[in-house]
Amino acid sequence: MQQLQQRLQHEFEDPALLARALTHRSFSIDHYERLEFLGDSVLNLAVSDLLYRRLSALPEGDLSRVRANLVRQETLHKLAVDLGLPRLLKLGEGEMRSGGPKRPSILADALEAIIGAVYLDAGYAAAQSLVQRLFEAVDVNPQMDAIGKDPKTQLQEWLQGRKFKLPEYRVVTIMGAAHQQSFDVACEIAELRLSERGMGGSRRAAEQAAAAAMLHTIKTKVDHDN
Repeated sequence: MQQLQQRLQHEFEDPALLARALTHRSFSIDHYERLEFLGDSVLNLAVSDLLYRRLSALPEGDLSRVRANLVRQETLHKLAVDLGLPRLLKLGEGEMRSGGPKRPSILADALEAIIGAVYLDAGYAAAQSLVQRLFEAVDVNPQMDAIGKDPKTQLQEWLQGRKFKLPEYRVVTIMGAAHQQSFDVACEIAELRLSERGMGGSRRAAEQAAAAAMLHTIKTKVDHDN
């Protein structure tokens, strides 16, 4: 834990926050999901600020595309591995046996939880500085690969291109034992009065499934009607 704080370049006033950020719900009821929720918003704001300053000539749509590349699961997973999170995560026995410490969704969620923990521990400036350090070695450029975009990114770009607000994702229910849960998530677009559901083994996966369902509805209903 001390070495992780050195890699983060942040010494926690409240070390319990870092411990919680590394704890999966399969290990304890005091887990990282609330911190992940907070960290996701902090991360998006910090990356938006970084791109606004670094890519000053880029229009809004392209900034959104680059941001989506930076905050997607694959990017966060690599950053989490570089920080050494796989060996520090606290997971239940079932999750450990099923490869949890190497699972990209869990590692990405834990990294967002750490960002949320730093925010609570020392404020936004400290969390923003952490995000800037994390992305120092990432090649940020206007031509960042847009191929193979995930459903959430595709849906976001479709909405932004038509000046609609971003969708809301809501966990409807969580089923199953702690080490083998299924999430039921709703994706809602208030302006279009549309709502679709998706299931997945993690909140992130369920959100992607809900976004995919929403994309299908939009392409078969909204675009067709227009």
